[in-house]
Amino acid sequence: MKTVFINCSPKKKFCASAYFLFLQSLSVKGKKVTEKLRNPSDHQRILEQIRDAQTVIFGVPLYVDGVPSHVLRFMEAMETFCRENGIHLNVYVVANNGFIEGKQNEPLMQIFSNFCTRAGLTFGGGVGIGGGVMLNVTRILFIVDIAVLILNLIITAVNGGNMLAWDLWESFLVNAAWIIYLNLGLLVYLFRMGSFINKGTDAGKKYTRILIPSFIFILFADVFFVIISTIEGGIFRGWLAKKHYEGKENS
Repeated sequence: MKTVFINCSPKKKFCASAYFLFLQSLSVKGKKVTEKLRNPSDHQRILEQIRDAQTVIFGVPLYVDGVPSHVLRFMEAMETFCRENGIHLNVYVVANNGFIEGKQNEPLMQIFSNFCTRAGLTFGGGVGIGGGVMLNVTRILFIVDIAVLILNLIITAVNGGNMLAWDLWESFLVNAAWIIYLNLGLLVYLFRMGSFINKGTDAGKKYTRILIPSFIFILFADVFFVIISTIEGGIFRGWLAKKHYEGKENS
């Protein structure tokens, strides 16, 4: 069985969709191919990959309660390609949004269901994830924790200490346990859907979120986006940036 994972995030790196598709791939058997969809130049390459595939899994961020425009253009091309070549696939979706509730992804799921009906494909359901940005941050924090642990182990070894000492591992294991807890709903539903994908059956639509209370999520989200806004453009983002206009300038 060949499964094509399509990362639909327009971001070049560290995107949540790539993280969630990676986790989904861990429970999917057979040949696995991962593709990146960012612009029309990617269409033909991805379409050729699905020609001999049995399953396609879209990793999609929620944009304005729907599918990003560059993904809609690909879906139009995919519909024509599948119809002209008699291709019948099982389609699953891993959707995520920055809101706390995974249920916010329901309109996107409906769009994919309608797309499959029109294209003659089988919609197998999906997982809608709330707090996708924050869950992606936990992935980055886990990588940082691993790097810190390795650095401490190297320093301990150089100084002739015991690399198996409990105090070296305690902080790492506690942090890892918290990260797994925050991702627990995500992990359960993705691995559940993986079993349905392997059987080629309908997984239904399931919704989950980062496992923290909403009021804590809102507090952290506000702080996070203020920091990102400041780094990428200032608090008054874009107001003071140099403007570029097409055509002749007014005299």
